[in-house]
Amino acid sequence: MRSQLLIALAAAAALTTQARAQQTTFVYRLGRDTTAIEQFTRTGNRITGETVNRSGAAVTRLQYEVTLGSDGRPTAVVYRTRNAAGATLPNAPTEIRLTFVGDSVRREAVFADSTSRRTLAAVRGTPFMGPAYGLLEIAFGQMRRANQQTAAFALVGTGAGNPGPMQFTVTGDTIRSPDGRKFVVDREGRIQSIDALSTTQKLTATRGSNRVDIATIAGGMRAMGLLSPRDNTHFSFMQSPVFINYSRPSVRERTVWGGTLVPFDQIWRNGANEATHLATSRELTFGNVVVPPGLYTLWIYNDRTAGPQLAINKQIGQWGAALPMTNVYNQANDVGRVPMTMAATPSHVEEYTITIRPAGAGRGAIDFAWGDKVATAAFTFR
Repeated sequence: MRSQLLIALAAAAALTTQARAQQTTFVYRLGRDTTAIEQFTRTGNRITGETVNRSGAAVTRLQYEVTLGSDGRPTAVVYRTRNAAGATLPNAPTEIRLTFVGDSVRREAVFADSTSRRTLAAVRGTPFMGPAYGLLEIAFGQMRRANQQTAAFALVGTGAGNPGPMQFTVTGDTIRSPDGRKFVVDREGRIQSIDALSTTQKLTATRGSNRVDIATIAGGMRAMGLLSPRDNTHFSFMQSPVFINYSRPSVRERTVWGGTLVPFDQIWRNGANEATHLATSRELTFGNVVVPPGLYTLWIYNDRTAGPQLAINKQIGQWGAALPMTNVYNQANDVGRVPMTMAATPSHVEEYTITIRPAGAGRGAIDFAWGDKVATAAFTFR
């Protein structure tokens, strides 16, 4: 009789634990493409999860285990980075262990034959390693419990450098990050959806509760490779070359001119990744804008009324992906802005394409084609 009672109590406890466990799955999409899937379970003061990500040169998996204190703050984290088959990556640690103490974090990188240790500054440290956005619920939960409208957290991933603070701001049921990501959350800070369409990543994600088999999904995934491969276009005018070096993002069924990718009334980085660079060995004249021989960066301002304008800027070498865009583009460095004409393309242009071409005696043009339209900047040379 006593054994039957113990079995019944154990079964009841198991059911209670299952009821308290929160199973969550996020599907991350870039346009039509699924780029990553995250799944995690929260039970009491523990969070265990895994993501599979195919947006790089290889399919990778990130496993994480988080222990929380009674105040909801993290006390310990274990990260494990794996390949699609679940094996440790070559020359990489088998796991990264984090221990949060006050405003610092002790990091241990565990290898097969040694362990490397460092202590890093981490004010209000909390784990985060993209694309495992579910980990941000730890920070968002703290903000909700404290009824904070603004708070900064040091997001600690697998890297060995000191993590910088990330500030989040609450407006109603939405929490925003400085780079434009929007997280719709509930009262407890649980993320319901993620909208990064206004950022350079253009990702979206929705919350679900169906359990998936990460290992099986990883085995069937294929790496996307470089999302925006680097390319060059050039043409020689009177034996003097003009070069443009740029990255080529894809449409992926998103809206382009005046839409998600090239929004109205904003400066756009004219490609992806490193800023688009123009090198000319000959003086070029775009309307009233004279461009002496040299190296420049090219940007596009898509004016809702006047149409797209090509901004030619003297600052070079910057990474075009940083947000806000004012961190990498300074209008005070413009040589000038050039109105461009807009026309329909003969067929859909999936990968962003820039072309330099002759346009008659002493004249040339630069075409910026994407989606169903092409913007053109005409110039003369001498």
